[in-house]
Amino acid sequence: MTAPALSVAGLLRSKPEAVGLPLELLSGRAGLERTISSPHIQKTGLALAGFAEYLQPGRVLVFGESEVRYLESQDATLRDTALTAAFSHDIPCVLITGGWQPPEELLAASERYEVPLLRTAVTTPLAIAKLGSLLEDHLAIRQLVHGVLIDILGLGVLIVGESGIGKSECALDLVVRGHRLVADDTVEVRRRGEGAVIGTCPELTRHHMEVRGLGVINIRDLFGVASTRTAKRVELVVQLERLDPAREYDRLGLDDAVYDLLGVHIPLIQMPVAPGRSLAILVEVAARNQLLRTRGRHAARDLAARLDKKLGGPV
Repeated sequence: MTAPALSVAGLLRSKPEAVGLPLELLSGRAGLERTISSPHIQKTGLALAGFAEYLQPGRVLVFGESEVRYLESQDATLRDTALTAAFSHDIPCVLITGGWQPPEELLAASERYEVPLLRTAVTTPLAIAKLGSLLEDHLAIRQLVHGVLIDILGLGVLIVGESGIGKSECALDLVVRGHRLVADDTVEVRRRGEGAVIGTCPELTRHHMEVRGLGVINIRDLFGVASTRTAKRVELVVQLERLDPAREYDRLGLDDAVYDLLGVHIPLIQMPVAPGRSLAILVEVAARNQLLRTRGRHAARDLAARLDKKLGGPV
């Protein structure tokens, strides 16, 4: 599990203009390797009024119209004092929004303390939203999982299990049935926010699948562009297990098992594998059933409730 960091140079190279946030480097080029460690943006004008201790390390500092106008209203000595107090903290960079022209003291402090000074023409609220979303994606906690991720009827299903148990064959069956492959063998998952886990495929193996006896095949070339997608939220985990005759398997489905992935609890189905069982059909039905459960329809509990009502009624 890794929690990637992002340098200011990496932020500029990540093509933020593609999400509507063009960034311009004004000064402080020597500090481009400073690290952004938090996706949360800080906009604290108090830092310029003598309360720089409220600045948090690793967070981008945003100066909007109010901060720029405040600096312009001060004399050169007060500007320099305020900026010295702010820039002496471990901030990765400063972003000026709204296209405002920074005072000369701000440019000088950026160069002196080697803190990159960026500018965008985007307004402050929109810039904070776009930059926060961009950083959240780059700084998300990530992990590589051995399994297959499939989009089944809009539900992201992660199929896991020991090597050779039939994960890829099951996924190929599902693709033939009209569902979409996200990743085979190696799934890169990252957590977004508190409760969302997004799965994707490493660039090198994207659209490919390795099937014993067939070798490596390209799903997009074989079945068309609609048979694959680049990313999907993981909403159900199906764990394939070799059938153990001595084990008592859940036959009713009243108890909801969960799979811990990056600290997020995801519904889990433990499915025994045995000759004659059509795994693709079973996984598809499991996905359909999970979709019903998310809408408040729980077949096992509904049946149990009807039985309790029937048995509790008059004889």
